[in-house]
Amino acid sequence: MNLRNPLANAHNHGSAGDGVTHWWAQRFSAILMVGLTAWLVWALIALAGASHAEAVAWLGRPFHASMAILFTLVAIYHSRLGLQVIIEDYVHKRAIEVSLQIVVKILAVVGAVLAVMAILKVAFGA
Repeated sequence: MNLRNPLANAHNHGSAGDGVTHWWAQRFSAILMVGLTAWLVWALIALAGASHAEAVAWLGRPFHASMAILFTLVAIYHSRLGLQVIIEDYVHKRAIEVSLQIVVKILAVVGAVLAVMAILKVAFGA
Protein backbone atom coordinates (compact mmCIF):
# COMPACT_ATOMS: atom_id res chain seq x y z
CA MET A 1 0.00 0.00 0.00
CA ASN A 2 1.40 3.37 -1.08
CA LEU A 3 0.37 6.30 1.10
CA ARG A 4 2.44 8.80 -0.82
CA ASN A 5 0.61 11.61 -2.58
CA PRO A 6 0.76 11.28 -6.42
CA LEU A 7 1.88 14.91 -6.61
CA ALA A 8 4.95 14.07 -4.52
CA ASN A 9 5.82 11.33 -7.02
CA ALA A 10 5.63 13.78 -9.90
CA HIS A 11 7.41 16.66 -8.16
CA ASN A 12 10.69 17.60 -9.87
CA HIS A 13 10.13 15.11 -12.68
CA GLY A 14 8.49 17.52 -15.13
CA SER A 15 9.86 19.78 -17.80
CA ALA A 16 13.33 21.23 -17.77
CA GLY A 17 11.79 24.49 -16.60
CA ASP A 18 12.34 26.65 -19.65
CA GLY A 19 9.05 26.00 -21.40
CA VAL A 20 7.31 28.99 -19.86
CA THR A 21 10.21 31.28 -20.78
CA HIS A 22 10.07 30.07 -24.37
CA TRP A 23 6.29 30.55 -24.46
CA TRP A 24 6.59 34.12 -23.16
CA ALA A 25 9.40 34.88 -25.63
CA GLN A 26 7.19 33.73 -28.50
CA ARG A 27 4.25 35.83 -27.30
CA PHE A 28 6.36 38.92 -26.67
CA SER A 29 8.06 38.69 -30.06
CA ALA A 30 4.65 38.18 -31.70
CA ILE A 31 3.34 41.35 -30.04
CA LEU A 32 6.43 43.23 -31.22
CA MET A 33 5.88 41.87 -34.72
CA VAL A 34 2.36 43.32 -34.80
CA GLY A 35 3.64 46.84 -34.24
CA LEU A 36 6.66 46.40 -36.50
CA THR A 37 4.51 44.94 -39.28
CA ALA A 38 2.24 47.97 -39.03
CA TRP A 39 5.34 50.15 -39.45
CA LEU A 40 6.45 48.04 -42.44
CA VAL A 41 3.05 48.34 -44.15
CA TRP A 42 3.09 52.11 -43.56
CA ALA A 43 6.65 52.27 -44.94
CA LEU A 44 5.74 50.31 -48.06
CA ILE A 45 2.74 52.57 -48.67
CA ALA A 46 4.90 55.67 -48.14
CA LEU A 47 7.52 54.37 -50.57
CA ALA A 48 5.07 53.26 -53.25
CA GLY A 49 6.14 54.86 -56.51
CA ALA A 50 9.37 56.27 -55.02
CA SER A 51 12.58 56.11 -56.98
CA HIS A 52 15.58 54.14 -55.81
CA ALA A 53 17.32 57.32 -54.66
CA GLU A 54 14.26 58.39 -52.65
CA ALA A 55 14.01 54.97 -51.01
CA VAL A 56 17.70 55.01 -50.11
CA ALA A 57 17.36 58.52 -48.66
CA TRP A 58 14.30 57.40 -46.70
CA LEU A 59 16.15 54.39 -45.27
CA GLY A 60 19.11 56.65 -44.51
CA ARG A 61 17.13 58.37 -41.77
CA PRO A 62 18.13 56.94 -38.37
CA PHE A 63 14.57 56.17 -37.27
CA HIS A 64 13.72 54.20 -40.41
CA ALA A 65 17.03 52.35 -40.45
CA SER A 66 16.66 51.37 -36.80
CA MET A 67 13.05 50.26 -37.35
CA ALA A 68 14.13 48.15 -40.34
CA ILE A 69 16.89 46.55 -38.27
CA LEU A 70 14.51 45.95 -35.35
CA PHE A 71 11.89 44.42 -37.66
CA THR A 72 14.50 42.13 -39.20
CA LEU A 73 15.95 40.99 -35.88
CA VAL A 74 12.57 40.38 -34.23
CA ALA A 75 11.28 38.51 -37.31
CA ILE A 76 14.35 36.25 -37.38
CA TYR A 77 14.15 35.65 -33.62
CA HIS A 78 10.42 34.88 -33.76
CA SER A 79 10.87 32.50 -36.69
CA ARG A 80 13.76 30.75 -34.92
CA LEU A 81 11.54 30.18 -31.88
CA GLY A 82 8.79 28.80 -34.10
CA LEU A 83 11.15 26.47 -35.94
CA GLN A 84 12.54 25.27 -32.61
CA VAL A 85 9.06 24.22 -31.49
CA ILE A 86 8.36 22.48 -34.81
CA ILE A 87 11.63 20.55 -34.64
CA GLU A 88 11.05 19.58 -31.01
CA ASP A 89 7.52 18.38 -31.76
CA TYR A 90 8.03 16.52 -35.04
CA VAL A 91 11.63 15.26 -35.16
CA HIS A 92 11.92 12.16 -32.99
CA LYS A 93 15.53 11.09 -33.55
CA ARG A 94 17.67 12.95 -31.01
CA ALA A 95 20.75 13.31 -33.22
CA ILE A 96 18.75 14.77 -36.10
CA GLU A 97 16.84 17.06 -33.73
CA VAL A 98 20.00 18.47 -32.19
CA SER A 99 21.62 18.86 -35.61
CA LEU A 100 18.61 20.74 -36.97
CA GLN A 101 18.47 22.98 -33.90
CA ILE A 102 22.13 23.89 -34.39
CA VAL A 103 21.64 24.55 -38.11
CA VAL A 104 18.60 26.76 -37.43
CA LYS A 105 20.49 28.78 -34.81
CA ILE A 106 23.52 29.23 -37.06
CA LEU A 107 21.36 30.26 -40.02
CA ALA A 108 19.44 32.70 -37.82
CA VAL A 109 22.65 34.37 -36.65
CA VAL A 110 24.15 34.47 -40.15
CA GLY A 111 20.90 35.80 -41.60
CA ALA A 112 20.61 38.46 -38.93
CA VAL A 113 24.19 39.64 -39.40
CA LEU A 114 23.85 39.77 -43.19
CA ALA A 115 20.50 41.57 -43.04
CA VAL A 116 21.75 44.18 -40.57
CA MET A 117 24.89 44.73 -42.62
CA ALA A 118 22.79 45.20 -45.78
CA ILE A 119 20.47 47.69 -44.09
CA LEU A 120 23.42 49.64 -42.68
CA LYS A 121 25.15 49.62 -46.05
CA VAL A 122 22.09 51.11 -47.72
CA ALA A 123 21.48 53.53 -44.86
CA PHE A 124 25.05 54.86 -44.81
CA GLY A 125 25.56 54.60 -48.56
CA ALA A 126 28.83 52.72 -48.24
